[in-house]
Amino acid sequence: MTIGNKEVVTLNFGGQKFTTLVSTLRRFNDFKPARMLDGSDPEFRVVNGQFFVDRDGSLFKYILDYLRTRQVSLPPDFFDYEGLTREAEFYEIRLLVDYLSKDSIRQRLEILEVRFSLQETHSFFRIFCSYSSTIEMLAARICVFAEQASTNWNYAYQPQKPMAPVPLQRPSHHDLVFQCGTNYSAGEEFAARYVTIQPDDRKLINGTNVLGLLVDILLKEGFRLISTRTVSSEEKVECYTFERIKRPQILTISDGLRTEHANHQTKHSKTQRK
Repeated sequence: MTIGNKEVVTLNFGGQKFTTLVSTLRRFNDFKPARMLDGSDPEFRVVNGQFFVDRDGSLFKYILDYLRTRQVSLPPDFFDYEGLTREAEFYEIRLLVDYLSKDSIRQRLEILEVRFSLQETHSFFRIFCSYSSTIEMLAARICVFAEQASTNWNYAYQPQKPMAPVPLQRPSHHDLVFQCGTNYSAGEEFAARYVTIQPDDRKLINGTNVLGLLVDILLKEGFRLISTRTVSSEEKVECYTFERIKRPQILTISDGLRTEHANHQTKHSKTQRK
């Protein structure tokens, strides 16, 4: 059965109904939806005036989106890439199949570890993350300031002593190291070290307070604390492990494999989820 002179058709895919223009389905003649209209594909049937196929209707909306606009946008919480790839293969949309096969668009599990050593007068932090982009984000937000020592006795009575920024240590692209507190035994030019973590502008010297602020920020960034353990009881090193589902931004693909990235993150992950 063919559609005759109809301009609008109703499609029934696995019980979900869609209404669209005939011209939309015929936009790509080599795709199955176009062949459906002239009755040349036996997998499509006409039932009660509607084209019916026993496929997943919840995924067909992305296929129809592609036929309408030559683009398809996947929301941040989308996860059924295998299912959508199967549907794209069924409808013979090769460009979409190739795109969905890329690992770079799949969401992945992100692991972040904070090692915290609390000493009598100072604290050390080492942050490791499986995604270097998260380390870059944290490095841009964490600032360390050192109180400058001076031979001028007047400085000893000043409520706010001069501060100088101290660069974070970056052993690799996946971790960063810093410390806070006082460590006079080191004989350094600077004595007390303070830490700020944006957007909080407080200068914190107490390691426990810094740890609390860091954990709070990580939770707001969508991480979940999954374990705590003692690495070294003698050196007082504690390890906090977090995980987060690394979701892609909404990705819009079009012909020629041109990609446009639109950051429609949820409010929960708005400050990052760069």
